[in-house]
Amino acid sequence: MTSTAPEALEGQHPMAAPVAEPSSWQRRLRRFGYAPPAPDTAPIGLRERLVPPYTRPSARTWSLLGIGPGPAERLWRLLAWGGPLLVTAVAGLLRFWNLGKPHAVIFDETYYAKDSWALINQGYEGAWPKDIDKTILKDPGSVLIPTDPGYVVHPPMGKWVIGVGEKLFGFEPFGWRFMVALLGTLSVLMLCRIGRRLFRSTFLGCLAGLLLAVDGLHFVMSRTALLDQVLMFFVLAAFGCLLLDRDRTRARLAAALPEDEEGVLRPDAEVAETLRLGWRPWRLAAGVSLGLAAATKWNGLYVMVGFGLLTVLWDVGARRTAGAVRPYASVIRKDLLPAFVSVVPVAIATYLATWTGWLVSDKGYFRHWAEDHDKEFGGGTWGWLPDWLRSLWHYESEVYTFHVGLTSPHTYQSNPWSWIVLGRPVSYFYESPAPGTNGCPATATEKCAQEVLALGTPLLWWAACFAILYVLWRWAFRRDWRAGAIACGIAAGWLPWFLYQERTIFLFYAVVFVPFLCLAVTMMLGALIGPRGSSERRRTFGAVAAGCLVLLIVWNFIYFWPLYTGTPIPMDQWRARIWLDTWV
Repeated sequence: MTSTAPEALEGQHPMAAPVAEPSSWQRRLRRFGYAPPAPDTAPIGLRERLVPPYTRPSARTWSLLGIGPGPAERLWRLLAWGGPLLVTAVAGLLRFWNLGKPHAVIFDETYYAKDSWALINQGYEGAWPKDIDKTILKDPGSVLIPTDPGYVVHPPMGKWVIGVGEKLFGFEPFGWRFMVALLGTLSVLMLCRIGRRLFRSTFLGCLAGLLLAVDGLHFVMSRTALLDQVLMFFVLAAFGCLLLDRDRTRARLAAALPEDEEGVLRPDAEVAETLRLGWRPWRLAAGVSLGLAAATKWNGLYVMVGFGLLTVLWDVGARRTAGAVRPYASVIRKDLLPAFVSVVPVAIATYLATWTGWLVSDKGYFRHWAEDHDKEFGGGTWGWLPDWLRSLWHYESEVYTFHVGLTSPHTYQSNPWSWIVLGRPVSYFYESPAPGTNGCPATATEKCAQEVLALGTPLLWWAACFAILYVLWRWAFRRDWRAGAIACGIAAGWLPWFLYQERTIFLFYAVVFVPFLCLAVTMMLGALIGPRGSSERRRTFGAVAAGCLVLLIVWNFIYFWPLYTGTPIPMDQWRARIWLDTWV
């Protein structure tokens, strides 16, 4: 089979100019794995560098399977979507199985389930009475939506999403978890296709999706009505849109470059520096997705900054590859303003649109703050702005003050340093049913444990620790743009929390960058399988090692299944699954 490793598509155009001798610092970096520019005899041409082809199984592989050339071509095309859809079907079955259990309001569902119900029905969140959860679970039809506005500290988009499920299936656990489970399932499909496009391999794309499907944190968050899984979905969608935009932009550059007499694409500085890249709908779609992310939780703003820089650097790389002598200057002149307009104003407009329910209501919290303020103090410096905008700005400033000042201790709070090793997971639900009750085996000698623990699959996350180091090495010393993109996704979702270490924060916030951890592990497994040109013996050992690691990760997910689903198990079995003291 042809290589699916990340190294398989490296190289330079055979007609490229000779590369200068590496400098002394480059020679010193070689001891760490630095790869200097390939010589002008490298086999990969400019067209393949701009638009790399997808990896195809070799003719020998098809012959071993007894498949002829014609059926092989059709099967290969079918697998491009068939493989991801199969992985997604498995993920969906896992996530929707017994979704309404436990029949309880678990962890922060006590806020978002009720706020979503009020928002979807009346356009703004209400001030719910205390101790209403038991009544909701017992007889949701008897619960009246409060008309008095409630003070909430997150934008409305995630609650709109949750509310759609409640509108469809009722004000009960299945209803408020439905849309989150759906987005969690669709995110597996997106990651399969993103991984396929990123690595140019259907196999590696499906592998990335499979790893996401069996990650415990992603799984638990897909079955819980919290905002972070919705945020993850929009972040991943934005990344996928930018990846599509990158491919289409490079294809447009390739189409504009000249060919020599033999039909070989040649770099051209004038074309590379002056070509306008035209209408870029996928970048606009990324702006909408990033706006929806920020309208779910504000940490989506950090992702917007990271992805904005990423897409500009991709434009720099595309123009440089096409032959631009001054790619940065060219991008500043041709691409920077369109990139800004496509992302930032579009995201702001999208963000404001999600507040429509609050804007058209007459009772939203702080909805008439500007009018009341003007009556008491006058319009002030900003009195010329629309009242609704000043009221919304005041609301947002109050929410910001709340967030930065949130330092109340919590049993399950954790430092972001500990997230990657799963230092302190969050228990969403815990009960101790007696033997013979609520699913606890009658033969049990003591009470059972029934828990929903927001814990990533340990072997996957611990493997990701090494994978992060690998992608950083690959980005720094092999200049692999794919490693840089994965590192950007992890950094944008993780690093901002280090600025707020005094704030009360939790491990489940990390679900935003879990897809990028899966991509990092996939990239590491691709390298383990071996690059193109490796011996059959090398690739066999690499494939066996990678396969064993994947099987262990799947087994690990199955082993922790009771802790992910709230399945009652004997106490000794629960203790066997508490690998670290900090998990209690």
